[in-house]
Amino acid sequence: MSKFTGVAPAFLVADVGATISWYQGELGFISYPFPKKPPYVFASVCRDGIEIMFQLLREYEKPDLHRLRDGGVWDAYIRMKGVKEFYEAIKDKVEIKMSLRQQPYGDWEFEVKDLNGYILVFSELID
Repeated sequence: MSKFTGVAPAFLVADVGATISWYQGELGFISYPFPKKPPYVFASVCRDGIEIMFQLLREYEKPDLHRLRDGGVWDAYIRMKGVKEFYEAIKDKVEIKMSLRQQPYGDWEFEVKDLNGYILVFSELID
């Protein structure tokens, strides 16, 4: 019987090296670049079973779609434990698009904009 075991968003970026440095330094991810030494054309970053991939597209600039929809546009929705502690640990190091708050559906969420303009939502359902 077939079974899905995960999903990983794949983001286009103009600079894979700068991107993995940001995810390591600001969010605590571990990186797996390809090739092993720069210049990189691809990388995967992981933390606690979460994976995000980056593909090189020179001179790529992500369009700002956030303003086109009430509530914004998300590029990755990351469920986690300890969202309040994580928010406190990174809020002064990254661009926060939406501060930590409880949503009407019960999840506690906040939004981060990464160095390439991708919006990451960190979420936890706290009873």
